[in-house]
Amino acid sequence: MYDLTGFQRDLLFVIAGEEEPHGLAIKEELEQYYEKEIHHGRLYPNLDTLVDKGLVEKGQRDRRTNFYTVTRRGRRELEARREWEAQYVDL
Repeated sequence: MYDLTGFQRDLLFVIAGEEEPHGLAIKEELEQYYEKEIHHGRLYPNLDTLVDKGLVEKGQRDRRTNFYTVTRRGRRELEARREWEAQYVDL
């Protein structure tokens, strides 16, 4: 997880929090969080990076729509990140 950008980590958290979200659903969620538009040219290459790293799997819902799920490895990475953060932030 150390080699991911903050945006890629946010993508991973959003995907983990939804059930098989498609790209536009992920985009809308991040646009609410960032309070600005997320362009396709930023979103999809970063999703592909997460797939290439084995943290996310991409499936096909229909000819035009893909969905994303976090892999076991991705979940382990998320858990390790949250444990690391908890060392420094006590809420």
